[in-house]
Amino acid sequence: MSSPGSSLRILAISGSLRARSVNRAVLQAARALAPAGMSVELFPGLAALPPFNPDLDLDPAPAPVAAWRSAVAAADALLFCTPEYAHGVPGTLKNALDWLVSYEGFIAKRVAIINARPGGEHAQASLRETLRVMNARVLEPACVTLPLTSNGHDVASLLAQPAIRERLEHCLAVLAKA
Repeated sequence: MSSPGSSLRILAISGSLRARSVNRAVLQAARALAPAGMSVELFPGLAALPPFNPDLDLDPAPAPVAAWRSAVAAADALLFCTPEYAHGVPGTLKNALDWLVSYEGFIAKRVAIINARPGGEHAQASLRETLRVMNARVLEPACVTLPLTSNGHDVASLLAQPAIRERLEHCLAVLAKA
């Protein structure tokens, strides 16, 4: 956790593994808009996490799991942006959360969720329920839905849209105050 006067660390997690994912671009835009005193770091390792298996949850944990948990523990808050697949969150994101279920570094962690496009309510509801059961602090005022109508956006096109900038800045401001 950050101490007074230090930088607020936000760990951004995209539920999509696609290199040109709009969800990743949204989180990169949030990083570009982070106010002074806040850093937003994208977690790159979801694809490296092994399928959750309690038999593998040993001390030490597998290296990708240890890196994931360390990044979560070091963050003051988590920022999720994920697509919806078959009315739920992508399996890689759910798998990552499963590795945090009994991890003390996650308990009471502040969380915000960005929905890149209208729709996707099922994934958002599923993610919120999973996070609440895991004892995260979902900061509803920081959760936003962006008015995007396609997946064909990059960071520059997102930052060029005042409505997108406004919602992302609002999300980050609420995280900063929480």
